[in-house]
Amino acid sequence: MTTTDPLQRVFFALWPDPGLRASLSVLARTLPANGRPVPAEHLHLTLAFPGTVGAGRVAEMAERANGLPLPEIRLTLEQLGWFRRPRVAWIGPAHAVPELEALAAGLSGSCRASGVKMEDRPFRPHVTLRRFVTRFESIAVEPLDWRPREMVLIESGQGGNPGPYRVLQRWALPG
Repeated sequence: MTTTDPLQRVFFALWPDPGLRASLSVLARTLPANGRPVPAEHLHLTLAFPGTVGAGRVAEMAERANGLPLPEIRLTLEQLGWFRRPRVAWIGPAHAVPELEALAAGLSGSCRASGVKMEDRPFRPHVTLRRFVTRFESIAVEPLDWRPREMVLIESGQGGNPGPYRVLQRWALPG
């Protein structure tokens, strides 16, 4: 990265279709937890989070992602949870989804191959519903079946600072 290479805060994600996005948005607003609901247009399932990197690396990561096999993915969002440290309430699958895990691992590998230092922690698939949560009550929820139709590369904000989302690239998923 050169000093003139603009910074971008980016991540790869599964992007909900409008129907699922609406259901997730209702759940986010009605969840028995404090904090702030995630805006409907920001709901997603993160696959890999390179973070703030130079635009040249972003282009390289996108090019490497073009070469990944894109599996058909079917998952059920049925388990609510709360990550205390980042203070987020979420919904995710109750069981491992091998195709989802393989895609996330492939994207993380592509980011590393592009020279990005990735956090070394287990993949925990989830859709964040609320942020700044300090009180959370788990309730039974109606399972949401999801067959993602696209993976996206998102820029969050500008100049490496968090903010509104902008889709940089889309990949159609089979199915």
